[in-house]
Amino acid sequence: MTAYLTLDDLAATARSKLPAEVWDFVEGGAGRERTLAANRDAFARIRLRPRVLTGVTEVDPRVDVLGRAWAAPVGIAPLAYHTLVHPDGELATARAAGACGVPLVVSTMAGRAFDEIRAETTAPLWLQLYPLRDPAATAHLVRTAERAGFDALVLTVDAPRLGRRLRDLRNGFRLPDGVAPVNLPASWRTGAARPAGHAETHFATGLTWDDVARWCASTTLPVIVKGVLTAEDARLAVAAGVAGLVVSNHGGRQLDGATASIDALPEVARAVDGAAVVLLDGGVRTGADVLGALALGATGVLVGRPVLHGLAVDGEQGVGEVLRILIEEFVESMFLTGLAAVADIGPATVTAPVTGSVTGPPEPTAGALPTGLHLTDLHASLRHPVLRTMTFLNEIVARYPDAVSFAPGRPFEDGYDLAELSGHLGAYLEHRQAGGQTGTVLTRELFQYGPTAGTIRDIVAQTVAQDEGIHVAPEAYVITVGAQEGLLITVRAFCAGPDDVLLVPDPCYTGVTGVASLLGVSVEAVPETTDGPDLAYLDRLLARLHAEKRRARLLYLVPDAANPSGTTMSRDAREHLLHLLRPYGTVVLEDTPYRLLGPADRPPTLKALDRHGQVVHVGSFAKSAFPGARVGYVIADQTLYRPDGTGLLADELSKIKSMVTVNTSPVSQALIGGLLLRAGHRLGAATAPAARRYSAMMRLLRAELDRHFPQPVRDRLGVSWNDPDSGFFLSLTVPFVAGDEQLDDCARRYGVLWTPMSYFHVRSDAGQRAVRLSVSYLTEQEIVDGVGRLARFITDTAS
Repeated sequence: MTAYLTLDDLAATARSKLPAEVWDFVEGGAGRERTLAANRDAFARIRLRPRVLTGVTEVDPRVDVLGRAWAAPVGIAPLAYHTLVHPDGELATARAAGACGVPLVVSTMAGRAFDEIRAETTAPLWLQLYPLRDPAATAHLVRTAERAGFDALVLTVDAPRLGRRLRDLRNGFRLPDGVAPVNLPASWRTGAARPAGHAETHFATGLTWDDVARWCASTTLPVIVKGVLTAEDARLAVAAGVAGLVVSNHGGRQLDGATASIDALPEVARAVDGAAVVLLDGGVRTGADVLGALALGATGVLVGRPVLHGLAVDGEQGVGEVLRILIEEFVESMFLTGLAAVADIGPATVTAPVTGSVTGPPEPTAGALPTGLHLTDLHASLRHPVLRTMTFLNEIVARYPDAVSFAPGRPFEDGYDLAELSGHLGAYLEHRQAGGQTGTVLTRELFQYGPTAGTIRDIVAQTVAQDEGIHVAPEAYVITVGAQEGLLITVRAFCAGPDDVLLVPDPCYTGVTGVASLLGVSVEAVPETTDGPDLAYLDRLLARLHAEKRRARLLYLVPDAANPSGTTMSRDAREHLLHLLRPYGTVVLEDTPYRLLGPADRPPTLKALDRHGQVVHVGSFAKSAFPGARVGYVIADQTLYRPDGTGLLADELSKIKSMVTVNTSPVSQALIGGLLLRAGHRLGAATAPAARRYSAMMRLLRAELDRHFPQPVRDRLGVSWNDPDSGFFLSLTVPFVAGDEQLDDCARRYGVLWTPMSYFHVRSDAGQRAVRLSVSYLTEQEIVDGVGRLARFITDTAS
């Protein structure tokens, strides 16, 4: 066999030998393959910190994992269908693994029988398990592996469905005759010729960590979970009783845009803290990569695609060459960094390690951040999917500026007038002067820091009383920097410990789930119906949390024209909700940004119905006045019992606000105060023209959808939408996954933008086939043109 010096050399030869569609199946990733590229790019950022004159004369690369000795901290990752690239398939791979003294993780989708593979090797064998919808089928696989003498189970938890792999879709890839998952009975192989077909038909969805705990208890084999990328999931895995974790993004083949495995490794390793074995796969191509992974907290690594490259090049000998190169490079890297044994590898082995402090200051190197700062050193909320998705949406909007955009939820701008700003400010100054404030007092009020709770509480309280019938003293108000600050300070105040839970509807405004992530608050989702949250589900959830000794402290709701669905709750549903929550002491965090832009006969707010201090009400002048002022408010009139007597909840929220924004801009407050004064404390009347416009735009949107999708077409395609009577948003169901790839395609080819509804769901697998359409920022002609373009996109994509 030709002498190969690197794994990339073997990959180049494999590519020349394999059919193009097979190469794409092996090599490709999901979506735009950002995560696939990130896995290798992330390793390129790691810099080793060699120590010299350490007296090392020999290097021992051996390591013990789950009671078995490995010749090196390297194993073979689970890979489906080895027989796709070589007729011996897993038999050849197993022989090479045994010869090199490293383990093989055998895929559920192996092309050779488990007992055949076991007979070919003395290597440790682990079974990679995709949980199937039929529990008996999953149990059968486990029993078969146990009887065949496998050493462990590797439960893949990141694939309730297979990711969208564009190379395979474009190639129309199907497995050739003779290549099949032979360990699955024939009745379970339906759709297996199309790789995603088996997942769609048989893979289990809706699983939880309770299921993992049951698997751990049901087998004598140690259980490893594969697909963990966060500290939160790592801790849950350990609590479920697993023996190990594989930090993995499925080789970039599942969620495109997920973090690179090596970037996620440090936080997972810290969370596990030695309670389980931590392995890593994704992007390992050199022995130095192996060393870097161990320095950042891994016990060992699993190698995937290079093994198939070697197998395609020369069967067993080719796989052996892959393992030989990798282990020799690892030994060389240990030697040159002054390390005699695997146990000597630690955080000090790399520059800017993220698993702990280094021994001595890091050496500055090209490409390394000067202080060793890494994203995983920062709070986990910065890696929240919402931040990535919203960044992507902003990029798409900027990339296609001429597209009709149903994406932004901002007010229509034609009603704004610069001259009105001076009028608002003048009205406010006249009001204060009429109340006896001198020029000096007003100068100080507008130009200096102001009281934390706000300067226009009296004006806002009078306006809310007139518009909503909420009669609460000004002292119970806190004037905030938009509604967003109101959400943050309220969630911070109520969710005080690890057993406190924030309930949210699903789908939900991302601002509140982002706050929960920022504050480390546990979230439980309540499915949304056409009349607000599913109250039967909520009843069961409250009972479960109570039994678990967890407190449902807050339920966040937008009861009027909710973002993103547009749903408005009926009065009956609002009253039933308050009745349901009262025994549990759960407080509603009511958010009402779109309320004054709806019909005049709207149901009363939850706060107006509140008779028992069950509602904290958050309001904003962003949509009803103008967003640039960034003024909102919180009504928190609940009595608070303190050691020195009683007070208002608003006082405590003000204390938190003082540590966040100090105070809301007095100039902004003066502008909003003047606007409210000029409206005669009746903002609802002043916003009536805008409300009529938004309602007309919503009617036009529904009419255009009706025109392009008459009922027979809807039935044939599986298109539907809800029927909001106010607000900015409508939810449209489409007959395909509507994610980032589809959004980019729609903008590029059809010139229309929308927001994937999946962005707003707490459950990652929800809302995949729905989009949010906003009418607030568009003209009539843009809505007509945009729906026409959108209809063509939906029809073409569904066909």
